[in-house]
Amino acid sequence: MTQRRPLVEALLAFQKQRPISFHVPGHKHGRLSNLPEEMRSALLYDLTELTGLDDLHYAEEAIEEAQQLLAETYGSDQSFFLVNGSTVGNLAMVQAVCQEGDEVIVQRNAHKSIFHALELAKVRPIYLAPEWDASSLTAVGVSFDTMKRAIDAFPKAKAVVLTYPNYYGMAITELKQIIYLCHQHGLVVLVDEAHGAHFQAGMPFPHSSLALGADAVVHSAHKTLPAMTMGSFLHLQGTRIDSNLISKYLHMFQSSSPSYPIMASLDDARAFLQTYSQPDIRTFQEKRQRFIDSAKTIPSLAVIETDDPLKLLLRVENYSGYQLQDQLEQNGIYAELADPYQVLLILPLLKQQHVYPFAEIRSRLKEAVLALKKEVPSPVTIKALEQEKISVPELSFEEMNAAEQEWISYTQVIGRISATMVVPYPPGVPLVVAGEIWTTAKLESLLDYLAAGAAIQGEHRLHLKQLSVIQAGRQDE
Repeated sequence: MTQRRPLVEALLAFQKQRPISFHVPGHKHGRLSNLPEEMRSALLYDLTELTGLDDLHYAEEAIEEAQQLLAETYGSDQSFFLVNGSTVGNLAMVQAVCQEGDEVIVQRNAHKSIFHALELAKVRPIYLAPEWDASSLTAVGVSFDTMKRAIDAFPKAKAVVLTYPNYYGMAITELKQIIYLCHQHGLVVLVDEAHGAHFQAGMPFPHSSLALGADAVVHSAHKTLPAMTMGSFLHLQGTRIDSNLISKYLHMFQSSSPSYPIMASLDDARAFLQTYSQPDIRTFQEKRQRFIDSAKTIPSLAVIETDDPLKLLLRVENYSGYQLQDQLEQNGIYAELADPYQVLLILPLLKQQHVYPFAEIRSRLKEAVLALKKEVPSPVTIKALEQEKISVPELSFEEMNAAEQEWISYTQVIGRISATMVVPYPPGVPLVVAGEIWTTAKLESLLDYLAAGAAIQGEHRLHLKQLSVIQAGRQDE
């Protein structure tokens, strides 16, 4: 089955003219570039808004048709290409829905771009702690009960921002009911579905939040579809969001010189998904299952499946995920991430014609596990932090920006208001966000993650054992 790719076709037709460049970019179709040949050849298509190539910000031709096909594929009312990643989609949808001072209910294990969007919009966030999943050892989604309690406690809230699925492919089963509940109370539902761009392919993948009724959904097409890095989608449906405002903020936040290779890859990724057939799905499932079955025969290796068939977790008892990751990389296998317990693999969304070296991968996995077992075991146990199910920061964004900050030893932060967000990554759930108070439990959890070798995101000076807090006089006011 073939499918039109309007922008890809327009770029190919343009190059058939053998054009001479007296326009930007300055590499002049790659002629002036000193990049390796394999990379330089792609510069033929690194073009600008020329006749026949349309304009992302005022699309009327190939890009407009490509975005219309995107909306058809996902069943949305309107869809947009994003060339600055899902980040720009998250910024735009929050700005388009919220006004300064609005109360917004936010799932706590959100991407950092959501927190940035909240700050830019100067809203008042209400954070909801996600549930803990014992099988994947990760924080997943917000429960229906938590959402109901939050809506009852904050009846003036304007919008809800959810993350679905989580990074590990865990998809909460109550999302449809949560969205319906939110709509009953007049709330706009915004979903960062960065890791679910492929859900539209249907079973065996989870339902997309678009199909479950969300008002705006962002997809990172580059994560699971064959799009280039930074290539993403934004979809709208229903009448709760003004599409003109979305367009306005995308014009403001996106580059005025969008990448044509990224846009072409989005056009191609959409066509890839739109033509993903039942035979393709069967092929993917069969190859995936054979790989899982073969991996499970490797002594000491545990393979854990998640809600999303594209995601697999690998564990070796008594060894940390970081140790396993190191051995995998020494054998040429690069996982998506490691956490204290496991590594995460993102499988390829194969079609019938695709070949992937699963037999060789299985052999390398076995070598990595055998090498790992020769190391000294270093098990990691991090007590799951019991966050309040519903919490509001002590200070607003405006108060935070006006307050003086100071750096102090992290042994002295208990009871102090954090000036920054501190996030062990993975799992990506903030221990503390700006404006919240450091507690003993939060500090102990941070120390556990540091001891395990986890990466810590956010503004900190942990190499100096320092964290930033609001000056004591300000937080006592």
